Amino acid sequence: MKIKMERVNSELAKQITKIIADDIKDPRMSGAIVGVTKVYTTPDLKFAKVYLSIFAQSEEAKTEAYHTICRSKTFIRNMLKDKVQVRLLPELTFLIDDSVDYSIKIDKILNQIHSEDESKDDSEA
Repeated sequence: MKIKMERVNSELAKQITKIIADDIKDPRMSGAIVGVTKVYTTPDLKFAKVYLSIFAQSEEAKTEAYHTICRSKTFIRNMLKDKVQVRLLPELTFLIDDSVDYSIKIDKILNQIHSEDESKDDSEA
């Protein structure tokens, strides 16, 4: 059962990414790059949490793209009916996945610490 759920989650992620990229023609999405990082479906296939990674020029554009996707969830679900063969199509809930932003922040902090250590070593030498 676990392998089936992983397959369903993977297929949902792939198809939702395609639908967002190819079929949502909303001007509020222009300039935003959206990817589905994870999908978690309940075992009964009634609900699915869809984690989105959104790259945009500003935080406002990122928020607007997220809200546009949330408003389009019925459209996305209807498009999925033709693309995914499951006995019951789950109700979608979209969430922002901040793990990429978090890892970039950690990387910057580590680079800053590393450069401070190098400058301290240079001044001691």
